[in-house]
Amino acid sequence: MSQPFSRYLHPFDVAHHPSLEPEVKRAILASWAPDRHAVENHSAMRQPPELKGPVSVDDVFAALRSLDGADGQPTLQ
Repeated sequence: MSQPFSRYLHPFDVAHHPSLEPEVKRAILASWAPDRHAVENHSAMRQPPELKGPVSVDDVFAALRSLDGADGQPTLQ
């Protein structure tokens, strides 16, 4: 993935990006979710090194879910 992640300020910036393939969106968002990016003393926040500020892990998961259709299956975007 050669996208400059730092230009995404929020997980939904990734989820709604018009030129990223769905699998790339999922890979970016999934890379932000692990505990290794948890903010000390704020376990519900993630601070991946490529982002300027922390994001809520709930927002990361919500953005990932937004890539799925109503039936839970991945959508073609």
